[in-house]
Amino acid sequence: MFTAGDMAVYPAHGVGRIQAIETQTVGGVDQSFYVMKILDNDMTIMIPTTNSDNVGLRAIISREEVDKVIEILKERDIKISSQTWNRRYRDYMEKIKTGSVYEVAVVLRDLYILRVDKELSYGERKMMETAKSLLVKELSLAQDLEEQEIEEQIEKLFN
Repeated sequence: MFTAGDMAVYPAHGVGRIQAIETQTVGGVDQSFYVMKILDNDMTIMIPTTNSDNVGLRAIISREEVDKVIEILKERDIKISSQTWNRRYRDYMEKIKTGSVYEVAVVLRDLYILRVDKELSYGERKMMETAKSLLVKELSLAQDLEEQEIEEQIEKLFN
């Protein structure tokens, strides 16, 4: 359960702040909604409070979970599948849509590693930026650090 002012993560959209909890009548039934403003683009979304778990709304990760994300980013003993870029794109998009910070970290790591061997497609480059943006925002909040600092730490892991 979130309260107004809480930070939360909404899958594929990223980090936002719960602005309010409002009750609205939908189809003759009173329903309670989280009103959430996404930090990256100021988009406001309404999420039924009864459905928030199903859609993947979750709290910002803890400092301990940050370590696990960093371990995923550091992992180099992985095999990138040799499937076509559009198939890979679909697979990675599914991972991002889960809302799991760990899945997003896997996507970012894999795309960074793939970039060493071949040029990424436009879609893959955009996805890499999306994954990086999602991670940077959440990791900076989890560790109470500036986003620039997190971005530099991520770049260092891959250079």
